Amino acid sequence: MKKDVKSNDKKSKKKKSKLKIVLRIILFIILATIIGYGIWFGINYFRHVSGDEKPQYDPLSATALGIDPEKLKEVGRINVLILGESGVGDGYKLTDSIMLVSYNPQTGQASILSIPRDTYVGRKNRNTASQNYLASYKMNAVYRNGTNIPETVERVSELTGVNIDNYVLIDTDAIIEIVDAIGGVNFNVPIDMDYDDPTQDLHIHLKAGEQKIDGKKAEQLLRFRHNNDYTSYPEEYGDNDLGRMRTQREFIQVTLKQLIKFENVTKVLNILDIVFNNIKTDLTMENIKYYIPYIFKFNMENIQTGTLPGASEQCNGIWIYVANSKQTKKLVDELFTDIELPAENANVINDSNTISEEEDKTKDTKIELLNATGSDTLLDKVKQKLIKEGYNVIKTGNTNETSSSLIINRTMQSKIVEEDLKNILNINNVNNKSNNSNVDFTIIIGKDYK
Repeated sequence: MKKDVKSNDKKSKKKKSKLKIVLRIILFIILATIIGYGIWFGINYFRHVSGDEKPQYDPLSATALGIDPEKLKEVGRINVLILGESGVGDGYKLTDSIMLVSYNPQTGQASILSIPRDTYVGRKNRNTASQNYLASYKMNAVYRNGTNIPETVERVSELTGVNIDNYVLIDTDAIIEIVDAIGGVNFNVPIDMDYDDPTQDLHIHLKAGEQKIDGKKAEQLLRFRHNNDYTSYPEEYGDNDLGRMRTQREFIQVTLKQLIKFENVTKVLNILDIVFNNIKTDLTMENIKYYIPYIFKFNMENIQTGTLPGASEQCNGIWIYVANSKQTKKLVDELFTDIELPAENANVINDSNTISEEEDKTKDTKIELLNATGSDTLLDKVKQKLIKEGYNVIKTGNTNETSSSLIINRTMQSKIVEEDLKNILNINNVNNKSNNSNVDFTIIIGKDYK
């Protein structure tokens, strides 16, 4: 009996000894793997930061993604057509949002060109085309319920003269999930929004003002065009589709700012999963991964935005938006042509401390002057004052009466010009977030003007 007990004790000790050896081996393998990965990570991270100049991208994310530093230097401009899809009933879908987005990581430039959904892109003369043809070749209908995306890309390329590399067809569900994934976005809703469309199960009820926008509210905000009583954005903001496109661009900018905050870096893969589950695209992860390290160093102030220049007109009983070819070429050249950005420590775009005042102001600054007082005499007085100071007032007009005067910086002009205009006109209210391709500043003369 004692022999059996001793025998069992020996077997038990042998098992424990073997188990310890196995555990030590496993632990050694784990430690070796961690150390090995640490060494690999350190070597590759050093490859990204060991150059004479600091990298323009985030070396940490580049290392984590296993990207060769030399390949990152070769990443160039990418032009992507973004189509926001929404239903109109009976399973048929159109594109409510159409944007041509471009990004060059080497120069830090990014551009967004909004294309009105009623833009005519048919090849037939619009004055002789049938109603059916006109309706079928409005921009939002060309892609035929998502079955004709290649032609959509082709027509936009012809319209703008831009070679489009990829497309993204995104459903509203993706917007909801992305905004929720980053914890919502603080955004200043420009006006009260009150609209209902039971056929699309679309109900928009938002109050004007700064507020936290979650996914559901984001869908309402981005799809709003006019209220139930057909009132819309004020003229100076851009009514109906023009107002909606402006809101879309500004919301995208604010969302991107939230997305690239440090606390959201760890959510990138989750967000990419959301995107790829809710979109149709010819982009691949292999395409995208080379841009991710640059995005985390991207300066949001470098985004330039605009709307396709043109005007609405009625042809054969159908309302369409007709692009102005000359103005479109000019705007496209401004938004999609690479420029050489200043070196670090040199003059920086929009840095009022480094731009000489003489280089920055007057002659080349185009101003739109809007009268919101009802006094034509006052409008002319303000115009003459600006002209005397050397400014180029290219447009004047009337708008809805308002109590407060406002200066709107539409093309990210420097603070020097803003301050100069404020001093000349004694107007302190400035909005720096609005963009327009035709003028640099819109100045609204309110009833408070003296």
